[in-house]
Amino acid sequence: MSTFRQYTSTVFVALSLLFVTATVSSANTTSEKRSRQLTRSEIREASQRLSEMGYGSGGSALILFQKWEGRKLTGRLSRDEYEAIMSAEAPQPKDTGYKHVEVNLDRQVLILTDDEGAVKKILPVSTGSNKRYHEKGMRGLAYTPKGRFRIYAKISGWRKSPLGLLYYPNYFSDGLAIHGNPSVPHTPQSHGCIRIPMSSAVAVYKQLRVGTIVLIYDNDSFVSAKDWAEADRQKQSASVQ
Repeated sequence: MSTFRQYTSTVFVALSLLFVTATVSSANTTSEKRSRQLTRSEIREASQRLSEMGYGSGGSALILFQKWEGRKLTGRLSRDEYEAIMSAEAPQPKDTGYKHVEVNLDRQVLILTDDEGAVKKILPVSTGSNKRYHEKGMRGLAYTPKGRFRIYAKISGWRKSPLGLLYYPNYFSDGLAIHGNPSVPHTPQSHGCIRIPMSSAVAVYKQLRVGTIVLIYDNDSFVSAKDWAEADRQKQSASVQ
């Protein structure tokens, strides 16, 4: 009987220790999860930092940041995303020193610069899918050309094209335009045009005067237009004199 009591006591102590260990482990896990949650102050800091870097505000700012940094497009501000935002550097254009537009095909973003060539605003885009299409009696390759271009024509409001409607289009090459569209997916899905959000179409239209330089490139190709910009300056200076 004494041996049985000793055995029972030993089992009770072991179970008690197991329960205490499990409880402490559960408490530590809960505490760790709480420590990973962002505070309101941290959320405001992240939002402010995104705006300072040119990504704008709202949910699209985080997606733009993730696009630029090559991160997974979650649209969710986690602890990892917060730390990445706070340690990130502001995007820089490929060319500087003059006002222009850049479209990064790999990142699917458009950069608007000021008169000095510094980043003024970043927008999400959807460019050519690089797939063959046969729609509305037309055939072709949905391709957005790479290189350097100029805005050569603009239309205020809606424009009906053979393949669909364009909102405030800014034409840069053979009927292709930077224009507003209700659908701007994260991946290349257009027929070749550069789609931007409807909410930004009017502002972009006002900023892109005829003659504005547009640079379109990917990680393997880039052509500077500093010589064009310098020629523009000389022409403007001669006309003033």
